[in-house]
Amino acid sequence: MLLRSTDAKTFDLHDARFHSYVAPRTGSTRLCAWRTELAPGAPAQPHTVSEEEVFLVLAGRLAMTVDEESYDAGPGDVVHVPAGATIVVANAGDTPLTLWVTTSVGIRATLPDGSQITPPWSQ
Repeated sequence: MLLRSTDAKTFDLHDARFHSYVAPRTGSTRLCAWRTELAPGAPAQPHTVSEEEVFLVLAGRLAMTVDEESYDAGPGDVVHVPAGATIVVANAGDTPLTLWVTTSVGIRATLPDGSQITPPWSQ
């Protein structure tokens, strides 16, 4: 199946934009994939993920914390996040940050206040 950029469904949350491509709404039963855009200075939102995630930096600089480990990643770099990890994703540069994220259908994020969300771009 070919998914064109015009097929993506776009969501805005926490000063980030998510362009959903692969998800149950497009016929996927196991995987989700989306492009995320973060503007410079966008506030970071810590959350704990229920499933593994893979972050591929397409453009910009990623500052990411996975549990206690901090990473600075640039275009072409990948950060693998294990299920159950608490992550913080931030734009470390002065240009937009663009990421490609892949995970499993059914992922949930638990916020610091204990509330949970199932990201709409993964459904």
